[in-house]
This record gives sequence, C-alpha cells and structure tokens, in this order.
Amino acid sequence: MNFNTRLYTNFAAAGILLSFASCKTVKYQQPATDLPDSFRNNTQIEVVQDSASTGIAKIPYRQFFTDPVLLSLIESGVAKNNDLQVAIKQIEITSLSYKQSKWGNVPTVNLNIANASINRPSDNSLNGLTTSQFLGQKYVEDYSSTVTIGWEADIWGKISGRKEASLASYLQTQEAAKAVQTRLISQIAQGYYNLLMLDNQLDITHKNLELVDKTLKMITKQQELGITTSLSVEQQENSRDQILVTIPMIEQSITIQENALSILTGKMPAEIMRTSKLSEMTTPAYQSVGIPSEMLSYRPDVKSSELAVRRAFYNVKVSKANMYPALNITAQGGLNAFNFKNWFEIPGSLFGTALGSLTQPLLNGKQLKTQYEQSKLAMEQSELNFKQSLLNAVGEVSNALANIESADKREVITKDLVIRSDKAVTTSTKLFQQDMATYLDVIVAQNNKLQAELGLANIKQQKLNSVVDLYRALGGGWQ
Repeated sequence: MNFNTRLYTNFAAAGILLSFASCKTVKYQQPATDLPDSFRNNTQIEVVQDSASTGIAKIPYRQFFTDPVLLSLIESGVAKNNDLQVAIKQIEITSLSYKQSKWGNVPTVNLNIANASINRPSDNSLNGLTTSQFLGQKYVEDYSSTVTIGWEADIWGKISGRKEASLASYLQTQEAAKAVQTRLISQIAQGYYNLLMLDNQLDITHKNLELVDKTLKMITKQQELGITTSLSVEQQENSRDQILVTIPMIEQSITIQENALSILTGKMPAEIMRTSKLSEMTTPAYQSVGIPSEMLSYRPDVKSSELAVRRAFYNVKVSKANMYPALNITAQGGLNAFNFKNWFEIPGSLFGTALGSLTQPLLNGKQLKTQYEQSKLAMEQSELNFKQSLLNAVGEVSNALANIESADKREVITKDLVIRSDKAVTTSTKLFQQDMATYLDVIVAQNNKLQAELGLANIKQQKLNSVVDLYRALGGGWQ
C-alpha cells in the first residue's frame, strides 16, 4: 500500500505541475509602437494620407509601372534574379523546419528489428557458475525484437514554444523574400529611368554639338573676312572639344547601366533595347500614401523585424522551460528469448516495460540560467531593431515626399530656364552676326542652354526615382 501511495502522490504532483503550467501561459503581443497619425509632408503635395483610399503600397507593380520595356525587365528580374531565388530557397528550408516542428509533441517510435548476442562468462565468476547450473552450458544467448516509444509532456510550453519560434522564422523568411523583391523592382525601375536619362543627355549633347559646330563655322568665316580674331575661333573650338569629351563618358555610363540592369534581371551583360524616351515617361499615378500604421502590414522589412521579436519571445519561453522539470514517459515491448528456436514463440516470448520520469536539471542549472538571460537580452535587441526599422521606414517615406516636392518645383523653374536659354542662343547669334554681341556672349548662351537641358533631364529622372522610392518605402512591389 505504501508503494501505491507514493506512486499516486507522484502522479498527483505531475498533474499539479501541468495545471500550474497551463495557468502561467503567456501569449505573445506585438511591441507597442508610437507612430504619428500622418507622414511629415511639408510639401503639401496633392496626396491623400488616409487608410480609406487605395494606398500606393497596395497597387500591384504590374499596374504601377506601365512602360512595356520596364515591365519586361521587372518580370525577368522577379523570375531570374539570383538574390531573389536564394531568398525563395530559404523559404523552402524554413518551411521544412516548421513542418518538422509540428511533430515535436508526437511520441518517438523506434523499431529494433533484430538483436542477437552471445556471452561466455568466466568459469570462476558467479555468472559463469549460474549459467552452467541453470542452462547446462557455458555461454548465454539473447535474441530480441523491440519497439520503443518515448514521449515528453509539454508541461511548460517548451515544445509549443519551439513550434511557434519555427513558425516565426518561416514567416520571417517570407517577408525577407518580399523585401528582396521590392528592393529589386525599385533598382530595376530606377536603373531603367537612369538609362533613359543617359539617352536623353547623349541626344542633348549631340544636338548642342551640332549647334556649336554651326557657330564655329560662322566665326571661322568671320575670321577669314577679318571681322573677328583667331581667339574667338579658338574659344569656340575649346567649347566644342569640351562637349566632345563628354560623349564617350555618357556612352560609357550607358554601357555600365545596361550591364547593371542585365545582371539585376538574371542575364549576362548585354545591350538593352528600349523604345521610350525620358520625355515620354510619366510619373506613376497614385492618390494616397496611406498612414504610418499601415507599414506594419505592407512593408516587408518592418514585418520581418516584428517577426524577429516574435521568434525571440518564444525562444525566451523555451529557454525558461529548459530550467524546469521535464516529464518523460517511455515504453518498450517486443519479443525476447535466450534460445533462438523460442524467439518468435508467442505469447511466451512477449515482454513489456513502462517508465515515467520527472527530471530536474541540477549541475547544468547555471548554464541554463545563462542561456535564459541571453535569450531575454536577444529579445530586447530585436525589439529595438523593430523600433528602429519603423523609424527608418517613416523617415524614408518622408524623404521621398520631400524629394518629389523638390523635383516638382525645380522642374517648373528649369523648364522656364530651358526656354529662356534657347531664346538667348538665338538672340546672341543674331546679335553676333550684326556685330552687336561678342563671340563670348554666344559661347556663354550655348553653354547655358546645354546645362539647362541636361539639368532638366536629371530633374525628370530624379522625380521618377523619388516616386519609385516612395513606392518601395511604403512597401509596394511584392504584390
């Protein structure tokens, strides 16, 4: 009776532990965020900042970008870019780990199909004397086939914590792949716009070179007639050479940009055929940038940072549970005989054992305590990283909005500057022909025209890139 009483007491204690553990279960909660109601937008650009309108981040990239050549490059990048494919493979790896973690609370079952042994004890040993007396031989045979079952009760949520941590890792790799895709799409789009800008600059340079050559012929003719000096011819030749030297540089930049785009799209460096001009490109349409809190749902790197906090939370839970007693139940059964001919004799060779154990770590308690404290610090780090990712995200959106406004204002001013510069070239040329202006006036006017046109092309590209930055900063591109 005393033995039975102790046995029942142990099982009762285990039951109390299970009940206590279930009461102490703490669920994960997303870290508190202190986000503004709207993005900083001193620009007052005509963009709605609310959650009711369709935000720019919610627009699929196939609708956001309309240029067929650009869309073809993006589709190729999404399908073939090696960095993105690596991220997708990582999803597959963590998916297998998560599926495996689902079996954490399932009993382990091992089958030992056959195990045969023979032992010949010493004649002068107790085992040798006993073997000779009972078996009539000097050796002992043993034959067995066994099934072993083991199961650990999830008293403190250790197994479920591992499962949740594995799930968070799996989801985090999904968001990481989305982040790679959004970054890839923005890089391809901005690279394409830069390529069109370089094309435009090359075209502007060639046109201005024709204008300078035309003026040079006029000045040379005047020098031959003695109207002007050789200095004016030399100055105009210098202006022509300064333009000429920029052409190989622009062509070099075009080749480098084509190579970069080819690599981004998963192809060997090659020429990229294009049919559009920078002047034909329009800013992708959008009505709303949404509100900062939406980035928790749409921006992949922010979601990834939050999932890192979630994973760290469950790692803390697991490391804490490792310090508590573990309840293990094992059972073994099968066939066992000391004579081969009786090995598979049923039911005579059947046997079975069962064991329940409640084990508490002792000597390694300090090590487990250290691991627990380290996991808590790691969680605090992940929370700080999450908060920093939010700050960076809101800052990037605000910067993109400021860049768009600045580009809009500069574009208006520079367009007028181009018109006036073109008019100044015409006026200075006519006045020079009438001997009412110097050749320096013509050179300055032509140089101002060139710089104004190049500047306008650069502003156009910056504006397009800023909208792409806004799209990526808000989390667009993975849909």
